[in-house]
Amino acid sequence: MKKKILIIAIIVFLFDILIKYIVDKSFYYGILKSVIPGFFYLTKVYNDGAAWSTFEGARILLIVIAIISLVFLIMYQKGFKESKRNSVAFGLVYGGLLGNLCDRIRFGYVIDYLKFYIGGYEFPVFNLADTAIVVGFILIIYAIYRGEDKYGNKSK
Repeated sequence: MKKKILIIAIIVFLFDILIKYIVDKSFYYGILKSVIPGFFYLTKVYNDGAAWSTFEGARILLIVIAIISLVFLIMYQKGFKESKRNSVAFGLVYGGLLGNLCDRIRFGYVIDYLKFYIGGYEFPVFNLADTAIVVGFILIIYAIYRGEDKYGNKSK
């Protein structure tokens, strides 16, 4: 793994763990704290599933999926063109996966705290690790679209 990717992953992981620790010690479970009324709130919930609480109670399965995903991504990343964007993309995904994996192993659930209401839709509560994973995968998909993976025209 490249040094830049590792540094980004460690930074994301450490910030994720720190924020979750602060939220867990400072917030009451399920109570909303308004940041932007009607739009953005902070809260504390424990999610023992995946996105939108799918696979609730499947702790071992989710741990295994996260570990397999990390191994697959590390191998897959080797076929990508080296660029700042691709380093950020893989660093974000690795850091986010490790942050949520750490929670699942330690607690059996993930601590979520970001709550949005968008156009009358109550978006599921999520955290920094989830955000890093989503943004990282969007950047990876963009790199694939641009042909920067080993199957594209622009790879090294």
